Amino acid sequence: MFVRRLVVPLVVGASVLAISSCSADDSVSGPATFVPTAETKPTTAPASSAVATTDPPTNDPPTTDPTNSDPSATDPPTTDPPTTDPPTTDPTSSDPTATGPTNTDPIASDPSTTSTIAVAPLPVFEPSCVVEVAAGESLSLIADRFDDETVTVPAIRTENGIVGDNIDPGDYIDVCVANGIDDITGEQRTEADAAEAATLVAVEAQQRQLNVLFAGLGTPELLVDGISGPVTRQRLCAARVAFGLPVSTTEMIAGSEEEAILMAATVLPIPFTSAILSPRWILIDRTCQIMFAGEGSTRLTLVFPTSTGEPGFETRDQDLARAFRFNPALANGGWHNSTTYPVAEDNPLNGNMYKPLYFDNGQAIHGANNVPTNPQSKGCARLRVEHQEALIAWLGLGDITTETRSRDRINVTVNVQGTYIPT
Repeated sequence: MFVRRLVVPLVVGASVLAISSCSADDSVSGPATFVPTAETKPTTAPASSAVATTDPPTNDPPTTDPTNSDPSATDPPTTDPPTTDPPTTDPTSSDPTATGPTNTDPIASDPSTTSTIAVAPLPVFEPSCVVEVAAGESLSLIADRFDDETVTVPAIRTENGIVGDNIDPGDYIDVCVANGIDDITGEQRTEADAAEAATLVAVEAQQRQLNVLFAGLGTPELLVDGISGPVTRQRLCAARVAFGLPVSTTEMIAGSEEEAILMAATVLPIPFTSAILSPRWILIDRTCQIMFAGEGSTRLTLVFPTSTGEPGFETRDQDLARAFRFNPALANGGWHNSTTYPVAEDNPLNGNMYKPLYFDNGQAIHGANNVPTNPQSKGCARLRVEHQEALIAWLGLGDITTETRSRDRINVTVNVQGTYIPT
């Protein structure tokens, strides 16, 4: 910072004195000299001299502060022009006679800091429907800008023909999905494009509703991605079983009667089958590759994906068959080696059965590390290991340390129904 030395002349009688003072000023590098005029009122001269040398004649008596007994402190007449005071050394003074700048902040004098910069709209057909990708942004961050459940990552991908998250800064993204218009160019979308976008939005809504209905039943939550893949279709199939609709693993058509039933539901009903005649029951549906468990006609407890017997080794029909054997296999970490399909070494993907619960000779419900959405077992009904543990806990068998063959102790019936149809 430069230091300016401001020279202030002082009038005492007929003499002129130069008094210097330091002032911080980044803008001025040289001294400034003030030359008094006839109208200048000195700041340190006696009041009487000021009146005699600078004030015009007046008939009004001087104003005296009654609280001050010093006669020399009498103020000059109040008609002095306010502009006759000499400049002070304060650089922020607003006195127009000061020779230095009144504001040493160069930013404050920049007119651009006090004006509003208008942002030009994007050069696209409909700017309100288009965003420009900023550095570091992803599709998920762009979707999160909008309080609109239809603006999702899958919907944006479909609307803009984006594969994965392949976007770059400066790209334009159309976020008004399924409106039949390319809001960047203004071109009409083809019917196929519009239909695809509308289907994606409808599937996302179905997935969200399925997650609501199956919540609390142990069912894995669906990924809401707008893709009606095998897992989503399996869950739709399970909902059809519960609602008493025609059972299939096909996609659910947007606007259909069955979709209206699905979307209007607040709870998942108990499937109406003979299984509910039992106080505790398990229902395995081969069409959906899904397993329900509940208590009579009053409570639906669990819903798990399963994989039943592959062609040639189908899981057999059952109607209120009582489970008769449970093997915790604690000596081998819960893994029981099948005697019918033994393996040379422990292989949970084929042959080993986690804590099997038998209901028809060698056919059992057991845990496995591979539970696809289609039939792939040798006749058993596979569950994920954690789902088998949940089933055992619901049955109250968690404290059993050795194999039991007591139907009364196990106390559950099993129904198997349906036909798997590949889609």
